[in-house]
Formats: sequence, structure tokens, C-alpha cells
Amino acid sequence: MEDNKPSGALTWIVLVLIIIGGIFFFTRSAKAPEATGPLKVGVLLPMTGDAATYGEAARNIYQIAADEINKAGGVKGRPLELIVEDSKCNGKDAANAAQKLVNVDYVQIIIGGFCSGESMAAVPIAAAAKVALFSAGSSNPGLTGISPFFFRNYPSDSSQGAIIAEVSYTDKNWKKVAVIQEQTDYAGGVFKAFSEKFVSLGGMIAKEEFPSATTDFRSILSKLKTANADALFIDTQTPPMTARILDQLGQLKWKPALIINDATAGDTKTVAQYAGLLEGALTAQFGVDEQNPKFQHILEAYKTKYGGNELPFQSYGQTEYDAVYMVRDAIAAVGYDGQKIADWSRTVKNWEGASGKITILPSGDREGGHRPQVVKAGKVENYSR
Repeated sequence: MEDNKPSGALTWIVLVLIIIGGIFFFTRSAKAPEATGPLKVGVLLPMTGDAATYGEAARNIYQIAADEINKAGGVKGRPLELIVEDSKCNGKDAANAAQKLVNVDYVQIIIGGFCSGESMAAVPIAAAAKVALFSAGSSNPGLTGISPFFFRNYPSDSSQGAIIAEVSYTDKNWKKVAVIQEQTDYAGGVFKAFSEKFVSLGGMIAKEEFPSATTDFRSILSKLKTANADALFIDTQTPPMTARILDQLGQLKWKPALIINDATAGDTKTVAQYAGLLEGALTAQFGVDEQNPKFQHILEAYKTKYGGNELPFQSYGQTEYDAVYMVRDAIAAVGYDGQKIADWSRTVKNWEGASGKITILPSGDREGGHRPQVVKAGKVENYSR
């Protein structure tokens, strides 16, 4: 008697066809966004861990901008809906979050990541799905030209590192710098740009790296102290990490001339708390234009919405606010389509925002860069040569 059940080989063929059909349907669905209803905008932010201090502030700014846009009628009558995923300032979680936004929420545009490692991990996922990826905070030079689907309105750290190096060697006459660097894409990018410029000028570097799980830096700091460097560069991912290092510097009673990156310099609370140790510390930031009316607006809007609190990380806050409005303008101009939004980004020239005039280069980078600054009396101000 013939068995009516399919053979093993036939069973596998059927299963493969089902899987292929499912993938085809799934992919096709992801590329056919709804023609009505909210316009979903994915957001990758570190909402837990040390970097959550950035994520919370960014989420607040994004929401202020989205609320303003929606109150004014959205984009051709359709409101923006922010879908925030916790990317935890690391590649693995950012990749998982990006997969969810692309394959479950079917977004055509993702704002993020914030940390450079988040963006690097999300780029191939977004590119494969033809989803635009727009960062308002990632600054690693390795992101320059990484994908036609990636762009950013925060400048590359190639300018930050180079400016710090030039001022250190030429103005400060520091010929040898000790570096304590966290092993992250952001910190590594800053160091790479710094070291290339500093060494090319004739400087020497003594460097020690540490993983992000490190809590005890005393042996590393003691080793760097013996290098007899002219200054110590604290190159970390987050202000809390810098704070731990500064605490242990104090315990060791070592008071070197200091260099800090913009991740720390942008945190007004940390700079004020460690005013004594950081007095005279050299840094470089993208900076803000306090006379810019849009920047003044977000300062007031943040204070009004969030219980009188000052806008933290103002340099990032301005580009985050601009990012949502740029997404609005992109969708209004070319529609809710990732490919078209990515193409549109390369046409942006002198777009006026809270962070000034924005031009996106063919590489996806923002034109312009950082400026040298110094810590004085618990505040960061422009450096005068």
C-alpha cells in the first residue's frame, strides 16, 4: 500500500519553499510601509548603563521636537511616532535593537545610534534593508563614508583629536602625553586622531587601555605616572567612567595636567563636581552658539517640560533636536522611503538648525568640526591662543 505521507525529501522541499516564501513576504512587507497613520521613526539610544545619562537626555530632546512637529500638523497630516529601543552603548544590543526596528516595526528611518559602536553595528542591518540611519551623536572617524545609508549631523572626531593634539604640542609645549583609554569605538576613534596628529608633530605617547567593566584604575594610573609625561589624557566613553578615574587620581595624590574628550567636557555636572582636578584641562567640543534663536528655544523648552532642569550635554542636544526636524523635512521632500531619505541627506546644504548651518558631505559627514576649549572654575570655555 502506498504511503500518502510525503517522502523525507519532499518534506524538506516543502519546508524550504515555505521558508523562502515567508522570507519573501516578510521582506516585501518591510519595504511597503503604511500609506496612512503615524510615520514610525526608530530611535537607538543607550537607556541603561553608564551611557544612559546621554540616552535619557536625548530621548527627552527627541520627544520635544516630535511633539512640536505633531502639534503643527506632523508631516503632511501624519504624526511622527518615535519608537525608542535600548541599544546600551554596545554593538551587540544595538544590532538586536536595529533588527527589531527594521523587521518588526518596519521603520524607514532610524535616528541613532548615539554611541559610535551602536552605529557601526547598525549600519549593515540598515543598509541591507535600505533603511536610512541618521546619527546625532556618533563621531568615530571610521563611520565616514561607511555606507550610503548612513549620515550624521554631529562632526567626526577626526577634528576633535587633531585639534587637541595640535594645541597640546604647539601651544602647551607638551611633548609626551600619557593616555588612559577605554576600549570603545568612540574613545578609540578620538585617540587615533589624536595620536596620528601628535606623533606627526614629534610628540610621544604612553598609553594604557582598559575594558569598560574596569573599576580599579590605580595600577594603570601608577604605571602611567612613571612615564613622566607632560599631561594625562583621560579618554573614556562616559562621564561616570571619567569620574571614577578622577577619584582614584585624587587617592594617588597625582595632579597632572589633564586632557579630556568631549564626552566628559559636555557633562556640566561632572565638570563642576571635579572643578579642582579639572582646572585648566584641555578639551575640544563642537560647541554651541548661545545667540542662535533655535538653540535658545530648546534651552527654554527643555526647562519648561522637564521641571526646570537645565539641558544637559548641550552640544549633543542641539544636533538631536535638529535631527528630528531634518527627518521631518526629508519625509516631506521625498516621502517615507529609506532609500530616498538617504539620497536626500547628501543634498542637504546650509540647513539652518539649533546647531547652526548644516551641510552633509557625500561621505555622510557633517561639514565643520570641533573647537579647542579649556576648563576654568568648573566650566568649559573656549580656549584662547
